Amino acid sequence: MKISHILPNIKYADSANYFLIAGPCVVESEEICDMVASHIVNLSNRYSIPYIFKSSYKKANRSRLDSFTGIGDKEALEILKKIKDRYQVPVLTDIHTPEEAYFAAGYVDVLQIPAFLSRQTELLVAAAKTGKAVNIKKGQFMAPLSMKFALDKVIHSGNMKVMLTDRGTIFGYHDLVVDYRGIKEMKGFGYPVVLDVTHSLQQPNQETGVSGGKPDMIETIALAGIAVGVDGIFIETHPDPDKALSDGTNMLALNDLEVLLEKLLKVRRVIVDFDTR
Repeated sequence: MKISHILPNIKYADSANYFLIAGPCVVESEEICDMVASHIVNLSNRYSIPYIFKSSYKKANRSRLDSFTGIGDKEALEILKKIKDRYQVPVLTDIHTPEEAYFAAGYVDVLQIPAFLSRQTELLVAAAKTGKAVNIKKGQFMAPLSMKFALDKVIHSGNMKVMLTDRGTIFGYHDLVVDYRGIKEMKGFGYPVVLDVTHSLQQPNQETGVSGGKPDMIETIALAGIAVGVDGIFIETHPDPDKALSDGTNMLALNDLEVLLEKLLKVRRVIVDFDTR
């Protein structure tokens, strides 16, 4: 299934480029969301990249009790709706409970199931029944082929608009590793597969209670993902990651995004040309 079947309103779906899910980790303010969206929409138009704006309206899975979780649910969702309407792009946000699925569906186009919750049947079914597109992140603890059962929960609930996202697999206590074999395995289900580049470079479970990261490896992970045929790339980005209120240690600086996207497009063209021979 193509991304255009899941999100009919997405631009450049027939460009043969990868699609991009990108934005700040969490809604910090309308100003930051607008700055990021404006910049990436311009890149999307320049390079004909199908684009989905991403930002969590709240963070429900922080390590520490005193970590930033959001500016307020309704306030954040209204900002996401403004971005959607202002730039005419699909918008994606995380949900954590069945009640959130119905609430958030009134504002966004894609409901994302966090990796830790990818086995939660009631959450998957509730997301499916909203009729919105559903992006399921593969649990860090799950084998790629096991994602078929998460996929089936959405499909059998009457919703065919599904994507699967790999965000790495637990590798010891403080690291993640991307097993690129899983991309091919999950693509075998017939639905778009996304590589979450920035979250796969997290270093979770630090003694400080704040996740670390390896942003210097973003290009390496992303290029490898394109080379093995991912349909979409997921990148969290911020105008100043050092000042971001969530996941700043593994986000890409907004000004560095264009160079990366250009490199990924070059590799993508080689792969597409090779596959069409």
